[in-house]
Amino acid sequence: MNCTVAKETLLDIYTRMVTIRKFEEKAGAIFAQGQLNGFLHLYVGEEAVGAGVCAALNDDDYIVSTHRGHGHLIAKGGDVNKIMAELYGKVTGYCKGKGGSMHVADFSKGMLGACGIVGGGIPIAVGAALSSKLQGTRQVAVTFFGDGASNEGSFHESINFAAVQKLPVIFLVENNGYGEFTPQCRAMCIEDIADRAKGYGIPGVIVDGMDAVAVYTTVAQWVEKLRNGEGPVLIEAKTHRKSGHSEGEVAFLDGQPYRLPEEEKIAKETDCIDNLRQYLLANTDATQADLDAIDQAAAKKIEDAVEFAKNSPFPTAEDLFTDTWV
Repeated sequence: MNCTVAKETLLDIYTRMVTIRKFEEKAGAIFAQGQLNGFLHLYVGEEAVGAGVCAALNDDDYIVSTHRGHGHLIAKGGDVNKIMAELYGKVTGYCKGKGGSMHVADFSKGMLGACGIVGGGIPIAVGAALSSKLQGTRQVAVTFFGDGASNEGSFHESINFAAVQKLPVIFLVENNGYGEFTPQCRAMCIEDIADRAKGYGIPGVIVDGMDAVAVYTTVAQWVEKLRNGEGPVLIEAKTHRKSGHSEGEVAFLDGQPYRLPEEEKIAKETDCIDNLRQYLLANTDATQADLDAIDQAAAKKIEDAVEFAKNSPFPTAEDLFTDTWV
């Protein structure tokens, strides 16, 4: 890990990661209890990517998420009360209870939305980057997507357009090794998705997605380059999700039998939060007590969010006809 990052920044990243973890673990637990409807795709294990990326951005920089979007929104400074309320289908949620898990957004934080369509958010980020270039605002856009989405036409069309137009957009592929239940090795003939950047004449970078410091420093360097007009970049963060593709989708997924043995071992033995915690203890004057306090504060924050959501009202029948287009 790099040791040039300020302690305050590292603690900020750690706080974002722990808040995401506590939120996702709680969401998974209440989903299992039957309190939530719909689908739930957890970000457990991948927190270093979202937190490391968003810590390198400004509030007015844009991000576009995926079906696994709670973590990205929390990392960008989203309100956990509103996210939890949305999962519960309450009017106090980000989408007034109409969007659910896969459609959280907060334009005030530059988070342009999560997207349930694989690869569907990529063109949105490119559009945001185009607006930034045309208006000269120096804002950067980041599109998060998975290894499976890198096989979609939306990815290839978007990255080609962004390359030609030299747009300030980071294509951030969170490669957790699986497109839903299919291992990467059975869906593409390359090991590094970053190699695809060569076909579009832009840089391709690989970063350890389990190392929050490496993610932060890599993205921070490219953010400055993009603000100076140095075109798009494809960054591949190699990471591991600890949970299944989604919670409760199919009964056999609970044991994740599709995982490759070697990958399953890595996923169980490696944790990005533990990695950053050990780094902080070894390289700064942060103490176990300091980090424990952050953990406890995050846990309370999420418990409070659950109470907020439970005590919030459901939409009324009249609400069915609001926020619609005809």
